Amino acid sequence: MFVPFFENLRKAHVPVSLREYLTFLEAMAAGLATYDMEGFYYLARSAMVKNEAHIDRFDRAFAASFEGLEAISAKDVLEAVDLPEDWLRKMAEKHLSPEEMAEIEALGGFDKLMETLQQRLKEQEGRHQGGNKWIGTAGTSPFGAYGYNPEGVRIGQKESRHRRAVKVWDKREFRNLDDSVELGTRNIKVALKRLRSWARDGAHQELDLDGTIRATANNGYLDVKTRPERRNAVKLLLFLDVGGSMDMHIRVVEELFSAARAEFKHLEYYYFHNCLYEGVWRDNRRRWEAQTPTWDVLHTYGPDYKCIFVGDASMSPYEIAYPGGANEHWNPEAGQTWLSRARAQWPDHLWINPVPEQHWQYTQSIAMIREIFEDRMVPMTLEGLDRGIRTLAR
Repeated sequence: MFVPFFENLRKAHVPVSLREYLTFLEAMAAGLATYDMEGFYYLARSAMVKNEAHIDRFDRAFAASFEGLEAISAKDVLEAVDLPEDWLRKMAEKHLSPEEMAEIEALGGFDKLMETLQQRLKEQEGRHQGGNKWIGTAGTSPFGAYGYNPEGVRIGQKESRHRRAVKVWDKREFRNLDDSVELGTRNIKVALKRLRSWARDGAHQELDLDGTIRATANNGYLDVKTRPERRNAVKLLLFLDVGGSMDMHIRVVEELFSAARAEFKHLEYYYFHNCLYEGVWRDNRRRWEAQTPTWDVLHTYGPDYKCIFVGDASMSPYEIAYPGGANEHWNPEAGQTWLSRARAQWPDHLWINPVPEQHWQYTQSIAMIREIFEDRMVPMTLEGLDRGIRTLAR
C-alpha cells in the first residue's frame, strides 16, 4: 500500500533506496506508528531521508501521497482512536458571511487591544467556545483561534486564516527555501542578468581566445594566452519573508532565490517574518535560538551591496508602526525604524512583492511599506522584475 509513496519520493528526487523502503515497512509492521499521523511522518522520514537537504523534498512527496487522509469518516476515527483536541477545534471553526463580518467591530487600536487582552486574561476562569467576548475558539472575540474579528490576537492557532491577527503567541517553524529548485522559466534569470557588472579578478585563469589567435598569427606558432577569469562584481543582499501568508508564494520565491544563487558569487541572504525587526536568521529550523542581530548585519555589509526585500508586505499595520506590534514577539522598536535603517545603509534597495500589483490598494500595510521605500516596490512579474532591476542597476 506504500508503493505510491515510494514512487513519489523517487519522483521528488529523494535518493531513497529499496533497502530503506523495506526498513520503513518493517517498522510499520512492528506497529511503531499506527494511529499517530505525526509519528508516522517522523518514522517515514527517519527511515528514508539520509540528508537534511532532502527533507523539504520529502515533505512535498509526503503531502502528495497522503493528501485527503484527513477525510476518513468520523465513525472510523471514533472506533479507532480518541479524537484529538486540535481536530475538534478545527471542526468548530467559524466561517462567517461578509455581512456578518461587517457587524463585528474592531476594538480601535493596538494599545486598546493589548489592554483589553490583559483584562480578559485576569477575568476569564475557564475554556470558552463560540462567543464574542472571552478568549476561546470559533467565536467573534478579538482573542482566540478559528474565529473572526477584524483585528485581534491569535492564540492557539497554527496559521493565519483572515490575515488580520496582530500578534501570535505561539512559536511556529518555517521551512527553508530550497535554492536547488529548477526554474520553470528563464524569466527571472534574464531579469537578474541586468544586475551583472563584470570584472576581471582573482588568480583563476581562462583561455583568451582573441589574444591566442592574435599572438599565434604574429609569432607563426601556437601561442596560448590566458587571462584572469571574469566574475560578477555585484554584491547582493537578500531579505526573504517566510511563513504565514507567504506560504502560497513559496514556489516563485524559491525560483528567485535559486536564480540569484546561480547568477551572483557575492550573495548573502537572511530570513525574516512579515517585517524587519531586531533579529534575522539563516536557518528556519533554528530561527529562535540562532538569530543574527540586525545591527550586526547592518555593520557587516557595506553600502556597496544591492539590497532586495522579498515579501507580500501583508500584515497588521501595528507590526510596522508600533513597538510591540510584531505578531510573534515583543519588539522594542517599530518595524518601520528597522526598514528605514536598512534603506539608509543600502541606498540601492528594492522590495519585490509576489502579490499582484492590482491588489495592493486593498492592503493598508502594503501602502505603508511602499511609502517607507519611496515607491521602490515592484510585483514579481517579468515586467516588474525588469523595472526593479533597471532601478538597481543605475
